[in-house]
Amino acid sequence: MSFNNRKFSMNRSSGVPRESTRLTRRFSTHEPSANETNSKIHRQFRNAHEGHRSHAGLDPTRASTGVIWCTERAYEHGFLDEPEKWANLGQGAPEVEDDIEGSFERPHTVDVSMTGREYGPTAGIKGLRAAVANLYNAHHREGKESKYSWENVCIVPGGRAGLIRIAAVLNNAYLGFFIPDYTAYNEMLSLFKNFAAIPSPLAESDDYSIHPDKIAEEIARGTSVILTSNPRNPTGKVVKNPELAEIQDICRDRATLVMDEFYGGYNYTSDCDGTTISAADNIEDVDEDDVLIIDGLTKRFRLPGWRIAWIVGPKEFIKAIGSCGSYLDGGANVPFQEAAIPMLEPNKVLAEMKALQTHFRDKRDYVVNRLRGMGFKIESVPDSTFYLWLDLEGLPDDISDGLNFFQACLEERVIVVPGIFFDLNPSKRRDLFDSPCHHFVRFSYGPKMETLKMGLDGIERVLKKFGSSKNEAIDDSD
Repeated sequence: MSFNNRKFSMNRSSGVPRESTRLTRRFSTHEPSANETNSKIHRQFRNAHEGHRSHAGLDPTRASTGVIWCTERAYEHGFLDEPEKWANLGQGAPEVEDDIEGSFERPHTVDVSMTGREYGPTAGIKGLRAAVANLYNAHHREGKESKYSWENVCIVPGGRAGLIRIAAVLNNAYLGFFIPDYTAYNEMLSLFKNFAAIPSPLAESDDYSIHPDKIAEEIARGTSVILTSNPRNPTGKVVKNPELAEIQDICRDRATLVMDEFYGGYNYTSDCDGTTISAADNIEDVDEDDVLIIDGLTKRFRLPGWRIAWIVGPKEFIKAIGSCGSYLDGGANVPFQEAAIPMLEPNKVLAEMKALQTHFRDKRDYVVNRLRGMGFKIESVPDSTFYLWLDLEGLPDDISDGLNFFQACLEERVIVVPGIFFDLNPSKRRDLFDSPCHHFVRFSYGPKMETLKMGLDGIERVLKKFGSSKNEAIDDSD
C-alpha cells in the first residue's frame, strides 16, 4: 500500500513583539473593569504571553503550558517549600497511591535487565507493543476480522512526545482542532510549520459537544487532519457511539483523526462497568482507516511518572512515527517498558477500570455537591475524565474571571487553572482576552479525597472573603 490515495501527506524523509499603543482591552463577557485591567495576575499573564498584546509580531520565546505557568505562580506563594500544605487541583494528574479498592498494586521496584541497559528501539520494545495490541484487540476488536499487531503500535515517552511525533510527520495539511481543549496542544501546534492549525470553537450553550455535522463542516472547508481529546479535557464530556462511529464514517478516506484518549478509562456513562471509550471500536481496517489513537499508563493506570505511552494506528503511520523518535526524543525508558507488560493483561485491565470508574465517580459527586452548596452553577455534570469546567460568572466581579479567581485561590493555598489557557491560540494569532473561556477555571478531582476537601475548604474561604455572589457582595456593602 502506498500513500498516494491518502488525503494528506506525510514527511517521510525528516518527518520580540512591539508594544501596543492601545490602553484598553476587550473582554468576552463585559467591558474591562478596573479590577481586570489593573490586576497583578493579568499583567503577569500578558507579560509572559506576548501574543495577547495587540498586533504582536514575531516572538522567538516559547511560553510554558498553562499548568506549568500556574505552578510557577504557586511557587511564588510557597508551594515549592511546603507542597503538603497545598491543594493542587490544577495539575492533570490522578492520585497514585495504592488505596483504591479493587485496584492492583503498582510495582515498588523495577528490575533492570541487560536489555534494559541498552538503547531501546525508538518505536518501543516488541513485547510491550504486542501487549498493547492484544489489549485493544480484546477490548475493542472482539469479533472483528481486522486486528492490531505489534507493528500497529509505537511506544513513546509520554503523551506530549507522541503528539509531537505525529506533528513531525504531517505535511501540507490543514489541521482542525476544537476550543476548549488540552493546553499542551497549543505548543505542539505552533512548533511545526509543515501544517496550518485551524481552530473551531465549540458552543457553551451546546455543552461543548462535537457533533458529526461539525466534523463534516471542517472537512468541507479543506481540513484533512482533525485533532481532539476524547474524553474531553477540560470539559469532562465524551463523544461515544453512535455519534463517534458516525464521525469516523465521515472522516474515512477523507481526513485523518488523531484521537487523544488518555481519559478513556474515566468513563461514567456505562455504570462503571469498566468499559473504555475508544475509536478502536469503530475502525473497519486497522491498516486502512486513518485513525491514530494516543493513550498510555499516565492517566488510567495512574503512573504519570513512568512516562510510558503509546500510539496505535496503521502500520505505515507507525513506522514513520517510530523513526522520527530518533531525532525528537530518543524513545521511552526500556526498564519501565518491560515492567509495564504484565499490567496490560486484558482481564486485569477490565477489573482495574471498574475500580477506577467507581472511585472517581464518587469523588466527582462529592466535589459537585460541595461546589453547588457554595453557590456555583453546575448545569451539566461531567460524564468522563476527572475535571470540572467551572463557571465563575455568578461570582463577585473581583473573582468572576479565571485569572483573578486563580490569584485569590493562591492566597488560600489552592491551585486551579484559568480557563483562558484552554482557548488554544497557536502562534498567538488572536487576543485571548476576547476569550469565551475567560470566566472559567478547570478544577481537577484527580487528587486523593483529603486533598479535595482541603481545596474545597480553601475555595469556601475565598467566597466568604469576597462574598459568595454578586448580590451578596452588594448587600454586604450597604
